[in-house]
Amino acid sequence: MLMMNADAYKRAAAARAVEFVRPGMRLGLGTGSTAKHFVELIGEQVRDGLDIVAVPTSETTLADAKRCGIVLTTLDDTPHLDLTVDGADEIAPDLSLVKGGGGALLREKIVAAASERMIVIADESKYVDALGRYPLPIEVVPFGVAAIQRSIEAVITRVQKAGSLTIRQAKGGHPFVTDSGHWIIDAELGRIDDPAALAHALAGVPGVVEHGLFIGLAQTAIIGGPTGVRVVERS
Repeated sequence: MLMMNADAYKRAAAARAVEFVRPGMRLGLGTGSTAKHFVELIGEQVRDGLDIVAVPTSETTLADAKRCGIVLTTLDDTPHLDLTVDGADEIAPDLSLVKGGGGALLREKIVAAASERMIVIADESKYVDALGRYPLPIEVVPFGVAAIQRSIEAVITRVQKAGSLTIRQAKGGHPFVTDSGHWIIDAELGRIDDPAALAHALAGVPGVVEHGLFIGLAQTAIIGGPTGVRVVERS
């Protein structure tokens, strides 16, 4: 029952986000269980005549969007987007985010950065006082991964209390591989004291392609819960 409730809250948040979409918009489509609801709901609007084009942030979302009849484009052909709607693993009150539980953080961040506005949608369990309870995904190149992991540990220790790092595994015991051919190291930190400082430190590690801290990208969060849907704007 709890899972059914959570899924209903996600769909309610996605439905509110659909209200921000206007004809002619260029949309970024996020990845994950909540973003999937948004894709399906936009697909219903498209079948009713809504004229939009969209850039998917993963191969999974691309397949979902095609199935829903959404006209797709790329950032090469459409480098500036009006709006991206995506989910998150954690949302702080200042709308800084942890993303990448689904492994699409690199493309998600590229698409969000190319957008005039980013709306993040989630159920209430994702809205937290401080980031860090959810493991922070860090996308890395496979080459020299042991050395990269040591460097990541060192920079985390300089910024805050260290945590455990693990290479994400796929089914079968092999490293999880992203759509871009990289691996993901998940950092279990418990609490991220200064997300901006940690984001800056991780960006300087050779071999780190991207990390799941989204700072200053989301302008609006739409949170679904048992009392309804609430909209949080970044001040």
